[in-house]
Amino acid sequence: MTTGQSESSRRHLLITGAALATAAVAGKAAAQAPSPPAAAPSGLAAGGGSSKIFQVTDTATGKVQGIANGPVWEFRGIPYGAPTGGKNRFMPPQKPAPWKGVRECFAFTSICPQTQADIRGEYGQLIMWDRQVGGMGEDCLSLNVWTTNVDRGARKPVFVSFHGGGFATGSGNAPGFDGKDLAYYADAVVVTVNHRLACFGYTNLVGAGAPDAFKYAGVTGVLDLIASLEWVKANIESFGGDPSRVMIFGQSGGGAKTSTVLAMPPGKGLYHRAAIQSGAALRLVTPEAGAATAEKLLKQLGISKANMGDLQKVSWQQILEAQTAAGGNFSPVIGTDALPHHPFDPKAPAGSADVPIIVSTCLEDAALSLTNFDLTEAGLKSLFDQRFGGKGPELLALYRRYDPGATPFLIQAQALTDSGLRRSSYTLAQRKAELGAAPAYMYEWNWRSLAYDGKFGAVHGIDVSATFHSYRDGFFAGSTPAKKMADRLASSWAAFAATGDPNNSHIPPWKPYDDKGRAVMIFDNDTRQEMNPRAEIRAWWDAHPPAPGARG
Repeated sequence: MTTGQSESSRRHLLITGAALATAAVAGKAAAQAPSPPAAAPSGLAAGGGSSKIFQVTDTATGKVQGIANGPVWEFRGIPYGAPTGGKNRFMPPQKPAPWKGVRECFAFTSICPQTQADIRGEYGQLIMWDRQVGGMGEDCLSLNVWTTNVDRGARKPVFVSFHGGGFATGSGNAPGFDGKDLAYYADAVVVTVNHRLACFGYTNLVGAGAPDAFKYAGVTGVLDLIASLEWVKANIESFGGDPSRVMIFGQSGGGAKTSTVLAMPPGKGLYHRAAIQSGAALRLVTPEAGAATAEKLLKQLGISKANMGDLQKVSWQQILEAQTAAGGNFSPVIGTDALPHHPFDPKAPAGSADVPIIVSTCLEDAALSLTNFDLTEAGLKSLFDQRFGGKGPELLALYRRYDPGATPFLIQAQALTDSGLRRSSYTLAQRKAELGAAPAYMYEWNWRSLAYDGKFGAVHGIDVSATFHSYRDGFFAGSTPAKKMADRLASSWAAFAATGDPNNSHIPPWKPYDDKGRAVMIFDNDTRQEMNPRAEIRAWWDAHPPAPGARG
């Protein structure tokens, strides 16, 4: 899924003992049989207490009770913000109301109103991160926590996952983002977040004539993410987490959100590492473009500039209908003090210069939006000729030299990925490296899915399950090769969250990226580091840059 609204729209040798220790913990965890979660007092829960099954811990707004799932405590649907309807609609997130007693957090809560994914296609049938669990409504500022230990002294690294789906759909409740396996394997705390999406989170109403009270309506969705990180800072110790070791990450739209948060001044100091998987966002929406989209929404709702207050009176169902009819790109709008400029254009954000990052792509990311699996070699040649004219044959020859056995469909997907998402990802990593304050690491996921006889290849999102050390989606499945790949990527995640360096005993040495060496870790059956992989293909694309101002 891309960074827009469409569904079709990731140092050295083993030099730090901490990184080795983290990998050792991960390897040990994978080998041992599960044991009960730590810090569970004996006895029976009395409607709000702790036991071998239930666990109660404190937050700033009240006590919460989670439930055991094997060796992991799960806390679902914890509010980090107030409901976003009525007077709070199109406004920055507000603090949740405190509660008395113990709040049961056993079930996922509502997700932001959104259109549902069409899973009739083969791609949609296989993935598990487009199934949205829970209700739907504007009381959607909630998060889910997985941990093996609620002891405040545990000081475990913390993962905060921003879900994919562009800026328009998805949720942190989806089965593909279940955090229990990663929490156990990495000995960490995992948090997934729900927040406002599409027009509920990204409508430039001030640009369309609304009063200054609606100043942040174009960025409320990413301000929700900042609020979730503020919650983590204030409360994560009660779940065994270390608020000084917080890693934010996301794939596809989640990567675009991570790119955006890195450029937001209110987020400074709330996170300490970041990873952007197949979702590099160099540019976002200009105020002018955002205003034009907002005007289309207002027209569909029949609300005039003189009656902007009516936006907070209509139902969310009416707004969702109007958004669908209006069309347009409801994504974060630059130009406020919350998001002053594009995330990584013309340069990387200085405010997060000291934060190490990982940037990645999949070899055939673009395959998710293609269906011409029966493409022939003659058809592929025709496509290259149509798009690149007289230069088509030379470019196709380069792809065939590097991957002679790939189907025409997969060569097509590689080229589309190289022309867009991979180009943006290289640019983002390079601009980050140029700051010289913290390293950028790059990986490319080349391990191809075995599903449907491998026809999708290393498709967009195939590395999500590996990141969470699970095998829930059909693309990844539970084969022995898949498990090895999950061990490698999840161990890299564990090391990076713990130390800021992804090196670990499951992979070869991984150097930071810079323009001189262009080191990239290739995750495949023979996982390896390559310097400037597929150099001639990259040089070709470098010589044919995109149009100025194109969004990344």
